[in-house]
Amino acid sequence: MEPKLLEEIGLTPGETRVYLALLELGATKTGPLAKKAQVSSSKVYKILDRLLQKGFVGYVKRGKISYFSALEPKKIMDYLEIKERQLEEKKQALKKIIPELELQHKKGKKTDAVIYEGFKAVTSIFSTILSELNKGETYYIIGAGYGDVPFIKPFFQEHHANRAKKGIKIRMLADSDTKKSLVSTTKRKAEIRYLPKYLTTNLEIVFYKDKSFIVIWTHSPLGFLITNEEVASSFRKYFEVFWKLGKTS
Repeated sequence: MEPKLLEEIGLTPGETRVYLALLELGATKTGPLAKKAQVSSSKVYKILDRLLQKGFVGYVKRGKISYFSALEPKKIMDYLEIKERQLEEKKQALKKIIPELELQHKKGKKTDAVIYEGFKAVTSIFSTILSELNKGETYYIIGAGYGDVPFIKPFFQEHHANRAKKGIKIRMLADSDTKKSLVSTTKRKAEIRYLPKYLTTNLEIVFYKDKSFIVIWTHSPLGFLITNEEVASSFRKYFEVFWKLGKTS
C-alpha cells in the first residue's frame, strides 16, 4: 500500500507506519510493533490509542499483555465515509452562518490596496474579473491600449473570447491609436468609444463593483488594485464624462 494515500485521508506518518506494520505482523505486542514501525516505545501507545479511536486497530488481552492487530483494510472506507458525513454536516452548518459572516465583513470592510508586478501577476486580475462577474454584468475600461508589452494581444484575444462566452459585457474607452489594432474578440458584447489623442497614455483603469485596477502597460507591467466602493464610484463618474468625449469610430 502507498503510505502517502493513508496520510492524505488523515493519518499521521507515525499512524501510517504503525498500521502498515500491524498488517505485516498480525497480532503483536508493542515491543516488536515499535521496532517494525520505527517509532519509539513511548510514542507507540499514543499512536495505537489514536488508531483505536479511528477504527483502524483492535486488541485482545492475554493475561496482562495486550496484543494489537490491524482491522480489515475495508475499515478505511468506513473511516472515509464518516469523515465525509462530518464534513457535510460542517458544510451545512457553515451555510447557515455565511450571511452573518458576510454582514460582519461588509461592516468592517476598509480600503484594501495590492500591487501587482510583471505580466503574469498583472494579467491574473482579468481572470479574477471573469470569476467575480456573472452573465449580463459589465466591467469598465478607461484608456485601453497595448503599450509595448510582449504577448499582450494573444492574451486579450483569449480573455475577451472567454468573457463574451460567459456573457460579461464591457464598456471601453480605448486609445485612439488602437482603432485598427484592437484584437477581434474585444468587440464582442462590447460598447467601445475612442478617446482623443491628447487623452491617451500607457495607463489603463479597469473597474467593476468595488474594485479598481490601475495598470501601467510597459515592458514589465505594473498594476495597483484598490478595493473600495467610493473609489470605484469616482472612476465611474470620470468614465461617464470621458464617454461623452469619446467617438465611436
